[in-house]
Amino acid sequence: MYDVIVIGAGPAGTSAAIYTARGNLKTLVIDKAPGTGALALTHKIANYPGVEGELTGKELLDKMNRQAKSFGAEFLQTTITAVDVEDEVKRIYTAHGTFEAKAVIVATGSKGRNRMLPGEERLLGRGVSTCATCDGAFYQGKHVAVIGDTEEALEEAMALTKFAGKITFIIPRGDLQGVDEMPELPNTEVMFRTRPLEIVGEQKVEGVRIRRPNGAEELLSVDGVFIFLSGSKPGTDFLEDQVPLDEEGYMILDEYMQSAVPGVFGAGEVRKTPVKQAVVAAADGAIAAMAADKYINKRSKIVPQYK
Repeated sequence: MYDVIVIGAGPAGTSAAIYTARGNLKTLVIDKAPGTGALALTHKIANYPGVEGELTGKELLDKMNRQAKSFGAEFLQTTITAVDVEDEVKRIYTAHGTFEAKAVIVATGSKGRNRMLPGEERLLGRGVSTCATCDGAFYQGKHVAVIGDTEEALEEAMALTKFAGKITFIIPRGDLQGVDEMPELPNTEVMFRTRPLEIVGEQKVEGVRIRRPNGAEELLSVDGVFIFLSGSKPGTDFLEDQVPLDEEGYMILDEYMQSAVPGVFGAGEVRKTPVKQAVVAAADGAIAAMAADKYINKRSKIVPQYK
């Protein structure tokens, strides 16, 4: 039993963990892929308060992570399969087992996309995947396409090189977010500035229609498509039917980051923030943490941490 489980290890989640752990609350932070959030993929930060000079988003997150651990917070990288947060004891079901807590802070950021490619949703699970480590083994010796514009896409393409006979890496931009230098990938053709137009197939994936930088369109015949495009849809799908969300999937929270479900809080880009900045997400995390402390200890008001 933990006092607080924080879901997400970006600036909001890690900031929350710093405050809860420092407040002597037993804290667990769970994240599927800590290195693939918006901040982790940022090349350069020069305006974070108290941090002089320039550093990468990953370097800033590493500092926050170490600080949270120094106060006793635990971190676990795993996939959440389900949650049950409606009762007093919150249960988080993961690939590493079930964890219980008195309060949960959701800080999963933006993990989806508002617009899908034609054919993507229809063929999801029938050749379209968003997890190379989950589904890569099904494509042993086959030709697959990876569509992405982030470091996560590169990592997943690297994982697929262990299985696929050929990989076509389709990158809509001129570079990959969070990647300074593109490594050599075996059996991989890399297509920069190539726009994916449609995923083609009836009962299963048969190909991807693309537009080359010169405007020419063509159909690539592939057996599978792995998609890792950045987007701005909040990563709150796992909360449906348990925590109130608005029509766009954002958590509905009050000024203390509390949801309508007692003991469930949100922070960062899971709420509709006026601006998307690491410092704003970190502030959300601090507020959510102090509100969780108030809830757990049945205080009449929030007690701020000054020292």
